Amino acid sequence: MSLQKLRSRSGPLLRTSLGRWQERDVLVKDGVLALMLALLAFVPPLSQVGAQIGDLPERTPSVLSGGLTLAQTLPLVIRRRRPAACLAVIAAAFAVHQALGFATTFASVGLYLALYSTGAHQVRYRTGLVVAAGAGYTLLAVVLHRAGSPNSIPDYLAFSLALAAAWLVGSTVRTRRTEETKRRQLAAEVATVAERARIARELHDVVTHHVTAMVVQADAAQYLLTSAPERVGEGLTAVSDTGRRALKELRYLLGVLEATGEAASAEPAGADRAPALGQVRDLVEQARRSGQPVEFSERGEWRPQGVNVELAAYRVAQEALTNAMKYASGQPTRVMLGYGDEHIEIVVATDGPVAAQAARKPGAGGGRGLAGLRARVRMLDGELTSGPRPEGGFEVRATIPSKPFQE
Repeated sequence: MSLQKLRSRSGPLLRTSLGRWQERDVLVKDGVLALMLALLAFVPPLSQVGAQIGDLPERTPSVLSGGLTLAQTLPLVIRRRRPAACLAVIAAAFAVHQALGFATTFASVGLYLALYSTGAHQVRYRTGLVVAAGAGYTLLAVVLHRAGSPNSIPDYLAFSLALAAAWLVGSTVRTRRTEETKRRQLAAEVATVAERARIARELHDVVTHHVTAMVVQADAAQYLLTSAPERVGEGLTAVSDTGRRALKELRYLLGVLEATGEAASAEPAGADRAPALGQVRDLVEQARRSGQPVEFSERGEWRPQGVNVELAAYRVAQEALTNAMKYASGQPTRVMLGYGDEHIEIVVATDGPVAAQAARKPGAGGGRGLAGLRARVRMLDGELTSGPRPEGGFEVRATIPSKPFQE
């Protein structure tokens, strides 16, 4: 087997093994660490590697020294679950080991790991633990001095700095982890608020448009009862069709609400049910059936766009037609879609003085619908303007950067 094939096979296997190891419980992972450190403590070449402060005459190894060695390593199994207890046991074992003058072992590294773990994982009584650790170390220094240790005050201070460094490293890791968690929570909250605002805009656009159309169509059908009874059926059919269209869009929005964040982002199929530019003709036809005289035109060559662009353009046309039926019922209205290489343009213009007067009413030209559309178009780096026309009437114009759909 070639070296390249061996690497290609060992890579996924290594990643799988690491993934399984990361999924293990912390007690299992820390237990393996504690066991490895305990075994290494009895390896002769590593006997000179470790923490040493007493420098007392060495005693002959015994069962007690072996027990103290294990007591400086095995408690690491709870270093993340019970960091304070882990530190207390290991520090006590280290102090007795030094005070009795037993030879240095690799197990004393466990003291640094316990200090790091306490700094990184201890939640409560952190200040009290620092005070207690400082008092315990001072007591150990006094005991070692009376036992004949040749070390001076600067030696004890230097060793205390090494211990403090281990704690501070763990504390720094804890601080960064906490800040990262807060950043993620804040980002999730911002995303949730943004999604709620988006759904609120969608509901506003859907409900306002379809309900307005149904009211207009129902009023027209009521008028036809006396003027043209034979056409009442057409009016009621238009109301029914509009209601079904509203239910379809509401079901889509409810599906988005019920989906989890992962499912919603990973389900492009849901976009197929979202309104798109190709359905603007349906909006025009619906407005015509409601009695609104609407002309529809297109310029340029249509190309499939991204879901956000398609939906934003559709909502612009929908909101503008809704306002036309509300405030300029029966007035000539024109809808134009322009497809350029860099931008898509949507223009909805309504003639007549009625539209201009309605546009000047408080909130009519900048109500929640158009304000929400401006925000939506702005997020796509586009621009939406609305207002009275000099020759009379009202116009809504949106320009959105073209973002062709990529399969």
